Amino acid sequence: MALRLSLRQARELPELRFEPTAKRVRAWAGGELFADSRRAVLVWEPRRVVPQYAFPEPDVLADSRRAGPAEVAERPVSLGGTHDVLDPSTPFGAHTTAGTPLTLRAGGVALEGAGFRPDDPDLVGYVVTDFDAFDEWREEDEVIVSHPRDPYHRVDIRCSFRHVRVEFDGVVVAESRAPRVVFETALAPRTYLPPSDVDFSVLRASARRSACAYKGRARYWAPTAGGREIAWSYEDPLPDAREIAGYVAFFDEHVTVTLDGQRMPRPVTPWS
Repeated sequence: MALRLSLRQARELPELRFEPTAKRVRAWAGGELFADSRRAVLVWEPRRVVPQYAFPEPDVLADSRRAGPAEVAERPVSLGGTHDVLDPSTPFGAHTTAGTPLTLRAGGVALEGAGFRPDDPDLVGYVVTDFDAFDEWREEDEVIVSHPRDPYHRVDIRCSFRHVRVEFDGVVVAESRAPRVVFETALAPRTYLPPSDVDFSVLRASARRSACAYKGRARYWAPTAGGREIAWSYEDPLPDAREIAGYVAFFDEHVTVTLDGQRMPRPVTPWS
């Protein structure tokens, strides 16, 4: 019987997973270098969909001590499957495998609970680190944002000539025949439209900002000041996503999308 790979990956989500990387990885906080390694591994705790970096203890350039208990709640989200998962909205401190939380200190900078020593025998001697606890991360000499990149995660951007129409509360906010479609592993496709095909007169710029490990930093728009954001754009994306620079995407979860004359169902995602 043939094996559907995505289903196999879903079955492995409850497991503690890891993968070595050949990249040199460094992390700073408060001007102090906390880790510098050519032996790092990516670690996914059970149910986590994005990895964290773990370092051999000699490559952690900080003192460590057991951290106090952290009262951190899980925030499970649905990716449209039968089981909820944990995305980065669930803080690092909500560990789903046995181990010891650690406080890391370098110079005068102390990061409470920013490390975790798992009990698993395959990860003995490693310290998993909280990406968000540090100010700067580099793979080789390039800055990375949001979280470590998953080596099994792809982002493919394709030019299209489909007719896309976007409405919100019955008002057309965008219409285009020159979209660019982003196909991203385990996520619903996203359609990015040229800014010239978006009616910004019905949108209000939002103060919200976010970061994607694969595309860069995004800005947002809402239909009313202070309202729920329905659109976003990467004005200066990372090199692998240059094709969507300045293009605008909409949350298909909150707008009505018609594609080549067919109304599309609203996807079930963490942003629903």
